[in-house]
Amino acid sequence: MRITELPLANSAFKLLEEINIKELFPPQKMAVDAGLLEGENILVSAPTASGKTIIAMLATMQFLEKNRAKAVYLSPLRALASEKFSEFKKLEKIDFGRKINVAISTGDFDSVDEELEKADVIILTNEKMDSLIRHGVEWIDNIGLVIADEVHLIGDADRGPTLEIVLTKLKEMESKPQILGLSATITNSDEIAQWLGCKLVSSEWRPVPLAEGVFDGGQVYWSNGKSDEVESSIRGPAIDLCIDTIKSGGQSIIFAETRMRSASLATKGAEAVSRLLSDSEREELDHISQMILSENEHTDLIKTLASLLKKGVGFHHAGLNQNCRKVIEEKFREGKIKLIASTPTLAAGVNLPARRVVISSVLRYDVKAGTNKPISVLEYKQLCGRAGRPQYDKFGEAVIVGNSNSSDLTEYYINGVPEPIESQLANDRSLRIHILSHIVSNPGIKNDDLLEFFLKTLAGRQTRKNTLKFAIEIAKKFLINEKLIVQKAERFAATEFGKKVSMLYIDPVSAIYFKRALEIVSENGKHTLGFLHLVTNSEEFFPKFSLRNKDYEMASVLIENRASELIERISEYDCSRGMLALHSWINEASEVSLSDNLNVESGDMHRMVEIADWLLYCLYELAKLLERTDLLEEISVLRARIRYGIKEELVDLTQIRGIGRVRARKLYDRGIKTIEDLRKIPVEKLAEIDKIGATLADNIKSQLSKVR
Repeated sequence: MRITELPLANSAFKLLEEINIKELFPPQKMAVDAGLLEGENILVSAPTASGKTIIAMLATMQFLEKNRAKAVYLSPLRALASEKFSEFKKLEKIDFGRKINVAISTGDFDSVDEELEKADVIILTNEKMDSLIRHGVEWIDNIGLVIADEVHLIGDADRGPTLEIVLTKLKEMESKPQILGLSATITNSDEIAQWLGCKLVSSEWRPVPLAEGVFDGGQVYWSNGKSDEVESSIRGPAIDLCIDTIKSGGQSIIFAETRMRSASLATKGAEAVSRLLSDSEREELDHISQMILSENEHTDLIKTLASLLKKGVGFHHAGLNQNCRKVIEEKFREGKIKLIASTPTLAAGVNLPARRVVISSVLRYDVKAGTNKPISVLEYKQLCGRAGRPQYDKFGEAVIVGNSNSSDLTEYYINGVPEPIESQLANDRSLRIHILSHIVSNPGIKNDDLLEFFLKTLAGRQTRKNTLKFAIEIAKKFLINEKLIVQKAERFAATEFGKKVSMLYIDPVSAIYFKRALEIVSENGKHTLGFLHLVTNSEEFFPKFSLRNKDYEMASVLIENRASELIERISEYDCSRGMLALHSWINEASEVSLSDNLNVESGDMHRMVEIADWLLYCLYELAKLLERTDLLEEISVLRARIRYGIKEELVDLTQIRGIGRVRARKLYDRGIKTIEDLRKIPVEKLAEIDKIGATLADNIKSQLSKVR
């Protein structure tokens, strides 16, 4: 079907042409035929790169043409939300007889983002949507279209329950918004569609045909019965498979089991890839390498990455900061980088296809089990989804590196059926969080109504009623015992503590842990280490990183030297590397030092800082609720120190936009220690200080009138 056959506005056709959409892919046509543009609820279950984003855009265009209500796009990850925002922002060019505003909100769960009220299309993470529902934001009643991306993640233990609750609440709204679910190919898509009240559009179609195979003994055994010989070397099969593709003008991604393995594989492949580069490619890559070095502290990780990038190879994992990951993704998309070795997070978080995807092992370390376990068939299929670049390749290939077990791997993974999606809601943690939230939103709710709501979830469909009822009773008893909710006859309401916990978007167990600490913390002295231990020991803090043998002495010395700052007695065995890293960070340790001494990389540090800042905000709000006003200033100062990675003496200076940890220290060491000192120094003198310069000096001076 040609795009021009669709009942869209003329300016919509123009935009679709701009992004090179002229004809509908089969899944897109199936969605249109199923009533996508007539407001039907639809679940699209189709492979990666089959055009699901365009289905979402078509639905949004038609919706905006006919309605003045809001369209909401739900994404599981911030990175994906940002990607969708840049794509949907293009809708602002279309003439709908009014100006369209596309907005995004992904963070800060205790705020309502008032500008969202003015937006027509809103891109949100599932957690942000849940938070907005909890805050009772009025415009939610004006949502007319809900697009839920990656619906199959309902089966994910961490992110699934929130998505499930959000979809249950949205589909049960009185306004009955149109629901468009987008999912990977899943076995029980019909069950998910029925639960959502959607028509099912299921397709196996891909724009680029996919060949799947297993590498064993120098041969790739393809699922169609054919085999190809691959030149072997001491670099190992994963790299040999990649070089084989790069020689013929393709790009490759290796999915490795661990961070260390991804960097190791990239290093093994570097020289071989380098020999295949042209002079102009080398020049461009040299520039990219220099850019990475100039924009980051020279940790061993960064130096390794920069040296590999010169050779057309990169690695990609959560230890790298966001800027590094973004550069690698962009340069791979542009074809400059030929090979990436990545942990599987890349498959989940970024749309980055390659001609050949190599899975170096089907085993992953399972923290709970304490051993390696095989990946699921669903995860394997998701990794395969990255094979084949629609603009460049006539085919995509996914190859598992076998170990004399090629027929077993073929049977289990290539010919296997993905596991059905199962709700993860009916566990203690998820139920206590979402029961509390539902009671906060519905004060005075009856027991039967509470049960009825949870029976409308996917868990309600997949779990025996008595089993779910029993689990809900246990969660309610916990919430009552801990004074988060109260029961009067058959009705439930939240206490002030319960309301605050739900609005803060924190696990009740963490809130109870914080509350108990706030009730016993002394009124005198500093509590820096005590607060750091409290935060890093909570359920939500991530990544914790357990202590290595050589870290115990550092933890022991720190506890001994800072014993007066503790809330209660602890030993080094109660500590994590996360606590040591944050303590070093607020004492201005460099990224190089954190990497060398604690093996904490800048990407990890960024996440620790972000989560610790949020948890300290929660601690601050709970301290206010418990009338511990004596602690508020100290917690505020610690938040600033964590946000910027500074000693307390620099907190005043970092109030100014553009002054971070490095510039604040330069200014302080030159005798400019306060905002008042900044006011006194002539702008010319300020500009002469290292890392400041004329432009920033002017900017700093212009801000001073607005600062106390």
